[in-house]
Amino acid sequence: MLDAPASTPPGVGWASRPLGEVQAADREISRQTARRYRAVAAFAATRPASADRAQGEPGAMSAERWARRSAVLRPVSEWATQELAVALSLSAEAAQALLERSLTLVHRLPATLDALEAGVLHAGHVWPLLDRVAPIADDALRTRLETDLLAWAAGRVTTPAQLGDKTRREVLKHDARAAADRLARAVRERGVSARPDRVEGTSVVSALLTTPEAAALVAALGAYADALPADPDDIRTRGQRMADCLLDLVLRPGESDLPPVQVVLSVVAPLGALLGGDAPCEIDGQVVPAETVRALLAALTGHPLITPADTATADTAPTDTAPTSTAPTSTAPTSTAPTSTAPTSTAPTDAAPAGSHGLGPIEVPVRPAVPVDPEFARWWTATVRRVLTEELAGGQPPLVDAAELQARWAVDEEPPETGPPPQDGPLPDGASDQWWARADRAVDAAGDAVLAAQQALGRARRLVATAARADAADEAAWANSPAGRVTTAPDALTALAAATDHARAALTGLLAATGGGGLADRPRLVLTDALTGALLTLTDLPALRRAIAQGGGLGPPGRADGYRPGAALDRHVRTRDRRCRFPGCRRRVPRGGDLDHAVPWPAGPTTAANLAGYCTGHHRGKHQAPGWRHTLTPDGTLTVTTPTGLTAVTEPPPY
Repeated sequence: MLDAPASTPPGVGWASRPLGEVQAADREISRQTARRYRAVAAFAATRPASADRAQGEPGAMSAERWARRSAVLRPVSEWATQELAVALSLSAEAAQALLERSLTLVHRLPATLDALEAGVLHAGHVWPLLDRVAPIADDALRTRLETDLLAWAAGRVTTPAQLGDKTRREVLKHDARAAADRLARAVRERGVSARPDRVEGTSVVSALLTTPEAAALVAALGAYADALPADPDDIRTRGQRMADCLLDLVLRPGESDLPPVQVVLSVVAPLGALLGGDAPCEIDGQVVPAETVRALLAALTGHPLITPADTATADTAPTDTAPTSTAPTSTAPTSTAPTSTAPTSTAPTDAAPAGSHGLGPIEVPVRPAVPVDPEFARWWTATVRRVLTEELAGGQPPLVDAAELQARWAVDEEPPETGPPPQDGPLPDGASDQWWARADRAVDAAGDAVLAAQQALGRARRLVATAARADAADEAAWANSPAGRVTTAPDALTALAAATDHARAALTGLLAATGGGGLADRPRLVLTDALTGALLTLTDLPALRRAIAQGGGLGPPGRADGYRPGAALDRHVRTRDRRCRFPGCRRRVPRGGDLDHAVPWPAGPTTAANLAGYCTGHHRGKHQAPGWRHTLTPDGTLTVTTPTGLTAVTEPPPY
């Protein structure tokens, strides 16, 4: 029997009649989804892994499969997946994914599960948190990020894509080195694959690439499609023309007469990222690690940028703590210009993760070989195997397996060849003494083995403690290094002060090399509010110098005389909005159009306070959909009111 439906209202309020029923049903679906996750986790608790055969026993899960098993599944019996698959008519893969997802939400993201049960989130919102927040090893950091993200998503129209973008940005900001490790592993898995589509006779080709490579590829195909000669008989869509261009370029390169095209990528890099810090960046609106942008810019411009390793080893690196902030209310992260060609390679080089330590094999003291009674040997082998499995590794494969122990301690599985087996009846003279001597030696060997196991266990614990101390020392050293101080700097001026002379020189060289060089446009400086991250103005070095020399303020470009904004005003509004401002939409604002006057021109001026960026569909809807109202305030806050009276508010995304 179902409980009463969830009553938490949506962020935009309750609608009336059918739409209100849809909202209520959606919240009830979320609540029941959360109950399902809790029930699956409760079922898993009744199927402990201790009931399975231990590692190494005949019929147990192989060590390779066990090593691939996620941490949340290891305490659960491997047969729970099959039981769940039968109960729910799922494949084994789907059942295991549901089991892992349920345990992760219950044990690692409990606040997310509570929000889902309350109807604040729907099932689609759970994925970004599962993919990016749940893997964070630090419990305190994971809980803090989860709380902050849920608070950010509450009370507003937030799609899973928007939450995913926010989640990527926050995880990169607070767990950058782990994110870099994941990126390095993913780069090594790049490839191309094909799978059948839902429609017979069609297939989907997937290519796993780095973000700049993928953005450049799609942009190039779009440019090729747009460059095709106009033909009134050509009824293909732009996407179909892009697919045909891809086939011509790859399968018939010598037969294609497609003209060369330029690829334009918009790269947004905070100043700290260019100085060697870990601040997240953007490539065509996609959040990427700082190292990706540094590699891309170095490849495109031929000008090497500072890296965290450089900041750690530079001779001029300061050794004192970061200076306190003396910045004004605006910071100056750098938005580099759109680039003109696709990167040749942005894959980071493989390197050991920061803070990792190679631990050598654990040496077990070798005892002199002594003959051991065969029956005792078999019992002792099983006992050692169990002890090493349960105590040494906490349920993981043993650090030293039984075969190695047998070799070291001369524990033979077969009886030694000492003559014919004993017969029933009295033992010959002296035989009893020999048997007791062997048993006595076996007990001594058992004691030696216990001592060796205890010594191995003690050394393993000491190594773990040493590794933990070394990792903490590495973390403290990084936090006090120039790269660490740049990453944690509250504003751009503090980041510049914390950087090394070498890093500042590298940044100056980049700006000088690209100021009027081979890029499609020169780099621009994005001046933002230090507290809110809101855009204050978009400028470049010459304009910044003029403003300082003349003592004038920096702000948005002035009012345009006509309907269309000038180049500076157009660039400012697009930099402020970046994506369509309609609630929940993440489409890019098309280049060269769809900046809308909130108050129609000429009654409303052509200014930043009266312009907002929309995708083509939502731009049309603003003017044509009956009963909708769009209200824009001077700071760029957009309020959209539906025909049924629901209101949703969006703000320009902060930097």
